[in-house]
Amino acid sequence: MRKLVFTQFVSLDGVVENPAWTFPYWNDDIAAFKGEETDNSDAMLLGRITYDGMSQAWPNSDDEGAEYFNSVRKYVVSTTLKNADWNNSVIISDNIVDEIAKLKEQDGKDITVHGSAQLAQTLLENDLIDRIRLLVYPVVIGEGQKLFKDGTTATLKLVESKPIGDGGVVAMIYEPVQE
Repeated sequence: MRKLVFTQFVSLDGVVENPAWTFPYWNDDIAAFKGEETDNSDAMLLGRITYDGMSQAWPNSDDEGAEYFNSVRKYVVSTTLKNADWNNSVIISDNIVDEIAKLKEQDGKDITVHGSAQLAQTLLENDLIDRIRLLVYPVVIGEGQKLFKDGTTATLKLVESKPIGDGGVVAMIYEPVQE
């Protein structure tokens, strides 16, 4: 059975939207942390907004990670997207929770959810997330989409935490506690 791993950049005040504020902090340690995710994953699950952004950025990129992002199987959760033209993409538009549960039952490596905070809400509410990997940045953004919407509840167990580099970024890995 595959694990579903949600990964996200987040500010101290919980903002995840438009994480360009992470760029000044990028370093080899962050690259290694993110590399662990790609090394352990052979599929991505994305919401439409994240898919749109990534499908515009990665196909013409020669940045580190481009080969992985362009070749890996991508499952896009959307009820409005009609075509997913980025290489190796499949749209999931019906019975979303059931279809994702079926993906988890397949053989393979982890399925990684990059960003896609709205999708993460659905996954968390339906006990589909097995691990949450956060990079918490020492910035307060003040406004924007939050990691979890008001009213979201979950109990998480901290599996690992460590400073990443010397810029104040902290890696935190959690697993949901089934109640």
